[in-house]
Amino acid sequence: MSRLLPAPMLSIALAILWLLLNVSLSAGNLLLAVLLGWLAPLLMSPLRPQAVRISRPMVVLRLLLRVGGGVLVSNLQVLWQVWTMDARPPRSAFVEIPLQLHNANGLAALAAVATVIPGTVWSELALDRSVLLMHVLDLDDEAQFIEEFKDTYERPLMEIFQ
Repeated sequence: MSRLLPAPMLSIALAILWLLLNVSLSAGNLLLAVLLGWLAPLLMSPLRPQAVRISRPMVVLRLLLRVGGGVLVSNLQVLWQVWTMDARPPRSAFVEIPLQLHNANGLAALAAVATVIPGTVWSELALDRSVLLMHVLDLDDEAQFIEEFKDTYERPLMEIFQ
């Protein structure tokens, strides 16, 4: 059954959404709603992410607090950098960060974290998932940045996902 209907709730939601968007309960729209609700999840099931098992919920809470603090501090740093641009131009750089985290869900979470923190941009991930290329707006010490990034974000994600 799960092979023919891999996500029943999604199928129902898609069918209802189709009917609501078309504002019609005609036979053709009902047929299309059923087909869409059945075929879309069936055809896209290989794209569904692997199941996530969070083994340490307190680490998740601690990571969320760290990310929130990092966003706040980074926002203030970027604001200060913009205000004092004439005093010293930013020393932006691309940094290669060696990764120990290889779990797809963990890497997706790391990408989200790197994206929300102002002053950093996730640029590229090596094909073997061993190195992350990140752009940093203002970099003082590359080795220190790498160590802080790994301690603050990668290690907790490894505890959560591996």
